[in-house]
Amino acid sequence: MLVKKEMTSVQLSALRRIPAIEKLLASQSFLTIQNEFSRNLITEVLRSVILDIRQQIGCTPGAVNLPDESMIAETVQERLKSIMTPNLRSIVNVTGTITHTNFGRSILSDVACESLIQAAKNCVNLEFDLASGKRGHRDQITEPLLQKLTGCQASTVVNNNAAAVFLVLNTFAHGKEVVVSRGELIEIGGAFRIPDVMESSGVILKEVGTTNRTHLEDYEKAINENTALLLKVHPSNYQIVGFTEMPEMHEIVELGKQYNIPTVEDLGSGSLIDLSEYGLPSEPIVRDRIDAGVDLVLFSGDKLLGGAQAGIIVGKGGMIKKIRKNPIMRTLRVGKLTIAALETTLRLYLNDFNLDKKLPMLHWYTRSLDELQQVGNHLLRQLGETLGDEIQVTIEESLAQIGSGSLPVANLPSLAIVLKSERLTASSIAKCFRNQPRPIVGRVQDDCFWIDLRTVNNQEIQWICEAARSISQKGNTENS
Repeated sequence: MLVKKEMTSVQLSALRRIPAIEKLLASQSFLTIQNEFSRNLITEVLRSVILDIRQQIGCTPGAVNLPDESMIAETVQERLKSIMTPNLRSIVNVTGTITHTNFGRSILSDVACESLIQAAKNCVNLEFDLASGKRGHRDQITEPLLQKLTGCQASTVVNNNAAAVFLVLNTFAHGKEVVVSRGELIEIGGAFRIPDVMESSGVILKEVGTTNRTHLEDYEKAINENTALLLKVHPSNYQIVGFTEMPEMHEIVELGKQYNIPTVEDLGSGSLIDLSEYGLPSEPIVRDRIDAGVDLVLFSGDKLLGGAQAGIIVGKGGMIKKIRKNPIMRTLRVGKLTIAALETTLRLYLNDFNLDKKLPMLHWYTRSLDELQQVGNHLLRQLGETLGDEIQVTIEESLAQIGSGSLPVANLPSLAIVLKSERLTASSIAKCFRNQPRPIVGRVQDDCFWIDLRTVNNQEIQWICEAARSISQKGNTENS
């Protein structure tokens, strides 16, 4: 049993000298704060500050220097500013992973950002048909574009590709079997596993083949009266090489037609264009899958597409109509902001003139080494002057990656500014850059801090230099 410790006369006297909350709120120092923050919020924070003072007195037997009115007001104001500082902050991604899941994946184009702002500021025809004056469907915004870009009969959009997989399986195969190759039962970032999603959607997983080799006859042998779908999953985040075999998608489509079983392909990151035209490794193109007769194709709206986070389902009109009627659809559908950004991004693909200049992600994927060298030389000179002898600054060859499970084995040649210090560890340098007002997030490699240049723009060069000046000034102060 805890026994309450009696306070000394000094402590009791200190407690009595703490100003009353109402008196503090009426003081000039707090009246000034009330020009910026609400009285209720100020009062709440003030109470927490007073409680801290009381606890400090209770833990200090001797005399305590009580903060005066202005000091209390200053502490309250600091806490108020901390409370009102957004948790979601803009950062500079110089890790070398371009489409970084932890950083929100794709950067939207300028026109997509403008569309998003206009949708946020105004009422829009989200579910209203302007021609008839009657209620419409939100798919009416993006469906015509997806029809042109993919050749699909119909489409719908949900909040991410995992939701698309779940919804399709739940709609067409709940309580029934779905045939899928063992080599495609993948896990991607955040412990998202295809088998777990299939189980959660209420379907029975029917694994066929082996990890590295699955034949068309494996699919055929697994088909029975309870088979609802033939599923193929694009292994976006890994690749098996060597002694491997997988049936082509058109072969699975023909098998599905033979047994009257729909085929579904999860393309993961998805691609609306031939990436090889931009010097990147080829990825399955959504239109090619629709042309091959796949009933439903699922892919992400961000990642390779470079739009807002979404799961896009394209395919046969009757199947899309049935998906829309699934009650779960309402829990997974997207709002006007996602649709606004996605629609504008799709229009960029429709008019693909200078697409690599308009779409930030594609621009970063295809940036030339000559351009990176110019950026690197400029940054190398500035950082060298700022950091002096304390931190060595060099420019080195680097390897970047698209990220988020897209083209997992394809590294992009890049350049990086490399910082090394005899006194500071690479981790401590990385922490210093992360703790700036505009956090700079790079990578630690070979006991050095690497600033990969593939995603760096002119504004970010300035922020990196400001961070370096702040770190240099702090180091000079500590050494003096």
